[in-house]
Order: sequence, then C-alpha cells, then structure tokens
Amino acid sequence: MEESNGALNANDAFRQTLREYWGYPDFRGIQRDIIESISQGKDTLGLMPTGGGKSITFQVPALVMPGVCVVITPLIALMKDQVDHLRQKGIQAAAIYSGMSRREIITTLENCIFGGIKLLYVSPERLFSDIFKVKFKHMDVSFVTVDEAHCISQWGYDFRPSYLSIAEIRRLKPDTAILALTATATPKVIDDIQERLGFKQKNVFRMSFERSNLAYIVRETMDKYTELIHILNAVSGSAIVYVRIASMQATWHNSLLQKISQQPSIMQDSNLL
Repeated sequence: MEESNGALNANDAFRQTLREYWGYPDFRGIQRDIIESISQGKDTLGLMPTGGGKSITFQVPALVMPGVCVVITPLIALMKDQVDHLRQKGIQAAAIYSGMSRREIITTLENCIFGGIKLLYVSPERLFSDIFKVKFKHMDVSFVTVDEAHCISQWGYDFRPSYLSIAEIRRLKPDTAILALTATATPKVIDDIQERLGFKQKNVFRMSFERSNLAYIVRETMDKYTELIHILNAVSGSAIVYVRIASMQATWHNSLLQKISQQPSIMQDSNLL
C-alpha cells in the first residue's frame, strides 16, 4: 500500500510540475509512461514524432527528481533556445557549448555539483574533455538524456561518431539511468541504440506517427518538371519543393521563375522563395 501511495504522490508531483511551469492540465500520448519509467531508474527509449512533446519527458522529471539531469544533444541552436525558455520559466538550466571560456565551463559544472542547476545541456563532443569527466564524477545526476539518439547507430541515417563517447560517460556512473529519445528509428536502429547505450534491459515506448491531416501520394513520372507544374496548378495553397542536392535548388528556382513569367496564372497571389 505504501508503494502505491508513493507512486501516486510521484505522479501528482509530475502533473503539478507540468501545470505549474507549462500550463498543461495533463500529459499526452506516451509522455507519462516515459516519465514514470525513467523516474523508476529504468533505461528508457522513447520514439516520438517531431512535435510530440519529447522535451516534456525529461524536463518534468528533472525538476521533480533530486540532482541534475544531463541532456546530450548535437543541436547547439536548439540547446540554447531550450535553456533560454527554461530560464524564462524560472527553471535552473545551463548549457556548455563551443565559444565558452574555460572559466565559464568550470563555473557551470561546479554549479551542477553544488545543486545550482537542474538541467545541463551538453554537446556529445564535450563529453571527451577531461574537465567534464572529472566534474561529472562529482555530480548528483538524476538521469542522462540522449536526444537524437539515432545518431549513435551506424545503421542510422545520421550516424555521428562523437555519440559513441556516451558509453564512456555511462561507465563513470553505471547506476544512472539513461533516457534515449528520437523521432525516427528502424527496428535495427532501435536495438542498436539500446545496445550501444548499455541498456540493462530493453525498454521501448512508441508513439503513433500517424498524422491524420497529411496525405502521401507517390507518382511515377519521366518528366519531374512538367509534373511539378501540373501539381502547382492543381493544388491551392503553399508548397515546398525538396531536391536531392543543394546545387539543384537554384536550377529549379530559376526554372519556376521563368515559367511564372511566361504563364502568370501559376501560383497566382503567391511568392516564390
């Protein structure tokens, strides 16, 4: 009975934190499942589509659990943006990234040791530094979050060798749970992520990637340009044209500009960027 009450109190704390800092009445999708799993000290892999609320799954438990949550992410711009937003909410957050002085880095890490920071964002490259490894040993770490976790897999589309250093960090604190998050992963990559991060047992939560407001159509054509013009004429609203290589952007852009000058009815009342 005590264990049930403890779990209930923890759930209430998570929900209360969500309401207090983010203003949402409750969690959605698999957010609660992931939060409960990592808060119980279980290695956890969460598969959530872009816009699915991944950040909530580590930011909320980081505030409730004692210690600092170390968030590993390769996206420096996103790192800075999240830290700024967290600080605006009154949450103690910091980041270590290129351009910081040695003194600034040491001060930030020591603030984590002495309890002044609840969320510390770092790039995977920073994990190699002796300063980080020494200071990390002395931190009370609630759990480690690995964002864009597919980057650790050589079978993934965006493999980054620097992610392999995360395994070394884990050896420094073998009892600290890992929360791995990604928006995309094949079954092979899912297994690889858990193996490379040293999951004690497999533990995966999946959110549906279905978007009911999107339709997917594949058309086979020998003339992509003519087909593109046909689609632009037939479908109203905004359009985004993706090309395989960057050098083709200017070619397609100039071709569309020329076509518009010859046939102004194409993309009427629209701008071409």
